[in-house]
Amino acid sequence: MGAYTATLTWTRGEQPFSDGKYSRGHDIAFDAGFSIPGSSSPHVVRPPLSREDAADPEELFVAALSSCHMLFFLDFARKAGFVIDSYIDKAEGELAKGADGRMQMTRIQLNPVIAWAGETAPTPEQLRELHHKAHDACFIANSFKGDVDIAGGEAH
Repeated sequence: MGAYTATLTWTRGEQPFSDGKYSRGHDIAFDAGFSIPGSSSPHVVRPPLSREDAADPEELFVAALSSCHMLFFLDFARKAGFVIDSYIDKAEGELAKGADGRMQMTRIQLNPVIAWAGETAPTPEQLRELHHKAHDACFIANSFKGDVDIAGGEAH
């Protein structure tokens, strides 16, 4: 369907490497011409060896799933005749040992707060159906082995 790229750049600088006390900070560049700072999670590698002001892989994973779900949700809501003024999701991911004993994302909780415009907002059943359709269509959710729970929606 398409190729998606991200270019990660890390340089050691003057830091020793063999002692493990090197910075995990790096740059993540995207094909649209912008970049963001990246790092290991401060929960995994303590600062100053990680950057608290950078996105870590776990956060990026949660953000990717949340974003994918939202984009499909917006489209399905539009097609159903609803109008949305805003959609805010403070998504949370849970990193834990999986059944095989390895660390993995085991659960993502989506917490969308949606401001509806117009005269008609979906019923609770219609809202669950919109979330269900968005979840089923989301490429990232289809690639995730763990559970996705949606506050105010249906668990998957």
